[in-house]
Amino acid sequence: MAVVGDLRVLLRLRDFRRLLAVRLISQSADGVYQVALATYVVFSPEKQTSPGAIASAMAVLLLPYSLIGPFAGVLLDRWQRRQVFLHGNLLRAALAALTAVLMLGGVPDWLFYASALCVTAVNRFVLAGLSAALPRVVDADRLVIANSLSPTAGTLAATAGGGLAFVVRLSGSDSDAAVVLLGSALYLCAAFASLRMTRELLGPDLGSVRPRLGEALAGTARGLAGGVRHLAERPAAARALAAVTVLRFCYGALTVMVLMLCRYAWTSSESDGLALLGLAVGISGAGFFAAAVVTPSAVARLGAGGWIAACAGTAAVLEPALALSFAPAPLLVAAFVLGLTTQGAKIATDTVVQSAVDDGFRGRIFSLYDVLFNVAFVGAASVAALMLPPDGRSVPLVVTVALLYAAIAVAMTRFDVQ
Repeated sequence: MAVVGDLRVLLRLRDFRRLLAVRLISQSADGVYQVALATYVVFSPEKQTSPGAIASAMAVLLLPYSLIGPFAGVLLDRWQRRQVFLHGNLLRAALAALTAVLMLGGVPDWLFYASALCVTAVNRFVLAGLSAALPRVVDADRLVIANSLSPTAGTLAATAGGGLAFVVRLSGSDSDAAVVLLGSALYLCAAFASLRMTRELLGPDLGSVRPRLGEALAGTARGLAGGVRHLAERPAAARALAAVTVLRFCYGALTVMVLMLCRYAWTSSESDGLALLGLAVGISGAGFFAAAVVTPSAVARLGAGGWIAACAGTAAVLEPALALSFAPAPLLVAAFVLGLTTQGAKIATDTVVQSAVDDGFRGRIFSLYDVLFNVAFVGAASVAALMLPPDGRSVPLVVTVALLYAAIAVAMTRFDVQ
């Protein structure tokens, strides 16, 4: 396979291997920590989980990416990236250990969420730094391959870390704090792994002239505003972004519903509910993988706008058909379908944005894309918190989501982005 051959070529590069090791360990720790946080909020026996609590957890996990992300690069151009990986992972290890202590201490929820928020906020700097450092360890001819494979490997590592957290939690550990401590240990390993690289290897070149920090942050804000104006002049990209934002909203609302069903409606024990949730996550992930396989040929046949419309239309029909029974088997099928349609539409949107937006604005538009994508998920959790009953069975929510899917299908059929 070409991908395997490309990876072998990259792995011959010593510094790339070392940077990749930091990514893999760090993102596996992210997966462990995020699953531990989610299971603590949803499946702790001492907690009466509510949709509002789930919405709060999602805000903690996702909002730092949106609020900090566009400005992280300004600071990363001033700090040595090797030191960001070292001190960032050490800080996350300490904060994760603090989170575990707070879990055991029965502290007020706001204090627990504040600690968790700090961990995920630091994560934005580490991930951005990993991307910024890649050209320092890979030559220009292999940079495209590295940009394709390295983030994918990190995502797989995060998924594996999440799976490890589920296994540890289900294998006999009564405490989510123990799982969080596992994440803390992995963050510590990532910090030590960064020490295998020299301090100056990953840049930036500190001798270059840079504007003052305040000027750079203000310039970033102005740049984002300019990106919004540019997007308004590119209706194809704007429509695709609007569509995928609504689809992400629908996916987020249904995710909260499934969490509540796993916790209260489908199982009589927390361990069974947790296992079922892990199965749902895995099946949805299979849908994401299937989208990567089928989307290129679907876009070639239907066009990007047509494929987005097809994804939304499929979801509009199958989501109520499968979800209104509120039974596990149909909803697990729905998890696959919605994973495929949501990710399929996102891949098509990526293509539209890359082709419709001028090169000088792509970075800013994708930063805006990231903000919209994550805020939509958090907003969906907040709306679901208002609509869901304690057991998660909500016909109005299912019908509302189906209508949103149908509206996107109609809109994208009428206004094809190509």
